[in-house]
Amino acid sequence: MLKHSRSTWSWALYDWANSAFATTVMAGFFPVFFKQYWAVDLPDEQSTFWLGLANSLSSLLIVALAPLLGAVADCWGARKKFLLTFTTFGVLMTALMPWVGQGEWLLAALLYFLATVGFSGSLGFYDSLIVFITRPEGYDRVSAFGFSLGYLGGGLLFAFNVWMTVQPEFFGLADASEAVRLSFITVALWWALFTLPLSLFVKERPGRHVSALKAARGGWRQLRETFRHLRALRMTFYFLLAYWLYIDAVDTIVRMAVDYGLALGLAHESLLMALLITQFVGVPAALIFGRIGERIGPKNGIYIALAVYTGVVFWAMFMETAGDFYAMAVTIGLVQGGLQSLSRSLYARLIPPDKSGEFFGFFNMMSKFAAVFGPVMVGVTGVLTGSNRASLVVLLVLFGAGAWFLSRVDVEAGRRAISGHT
Repeated sequence: MLKHSRSTWSWALYDWANSAFATTVMAGFFPVFFKQYWAVDLPDEQSTFWLGLANSLSSLLIVALAPLLGAVADCWGARKKFLLTFTTFGVLMTALMPWVGQGEWLLAALLYFLATVGFSGSLGFYDSLIVFITRPEGYDRVSAFGFSLGYLGGGLLFAFNVWMTVQPEFFGLADASEAVRLSFITVALWWALFTLPLSLFVKERPGRHVSALKAARGGWRQLRETFRHLRALRMTFYFLLAYWLYIDAVDTIVRMAVDYGLALGLAHESLLMALLITQFVGVPAALIFGRIGERIGPKNGIYIALAVYTGVVFWAMFMETAGDFYAMAVTIGLVQGGLQSLSRSLYARLIPPDKSGEFFGFFNMMSKFAAVFGPVMVGVTGVLTGSNRASLVVLLVLFGAGAWFLSRVDVEAGRRAISGHT
């Protein structure tokens, strides 16, 4: 880890920064607080539906914006500026969450939707900067390094936040509810503070000095060209389809796992501890997957992760105890960061470096477009069948279809096609 340059550390620390939101807010406290405090008067199925809808609508907005903004960012050389803009917005919306009163579930869902827009909107620009801090042969290791720091940073703050909720009196707080509110503030501060190194030390290729209107028009033209390129860059297109399908299932698990456990009657303290386990197991596991990508190729590493995830979903259908949830948390922690990091590094090999903002805008679009459907399909299936367990069949279909499209990706052919379009 110490061999990484200052720019690599600064870039990777943004994963450390934004993972506080992904872990404490998105996966941890918000689903619990939403169901048990803000939406306490709603039936479980309805609160699950509204949580899924907030996740899906935020993703839908990013779907609409990401490719165009990525093209504009390439034109201006403004990937970092767009990242900082979305981050600032997400930080502010997160900081407002503590002021929402009990029963005000609609306002809580709105702030969560807006904060998630800030979080999700920043990720495509963050991913696109990887081509400026390392060479292609370093993509697997650097991408894994970012995810490992994310798991560590998100896990450390989450552990502190859980401690506050378990022993609020130790921190001079009235109760666990006040501790959760304070946790949202700590996330906003953490996210803002650890974004600073990226803003200071990560450099990108300068863009063209053109007006916003001209940049937008150029972005639309470049976007249309990218669609045409994707017809020729068949391997890139196949990978995007594969990624769209399997990351939908992964994101749905991340966003809905706590809600699923609560619906099965598990204690929220047990669910939060399981999330902590996932975070800290993910730190070394993500680094190991970076090595796996270098040894056997990122595509084969992704296959391993998908096979494990499929087994976890089958397991979850018959889960009964908190011990089952803990065991699944360990298993997911072993592969989650690896799947994400190898997907990013494999995709970086299949795109033109000078259009990284635009192509990673597509990458972000595909993941968020997937997240439009996953949480809603799980929520709707649960409502229609009356069973949260039956809704997991959706995830099996997504993992299987993603693996099939991944089998169509010839990485070397994809790299040769890229060299013919640069």
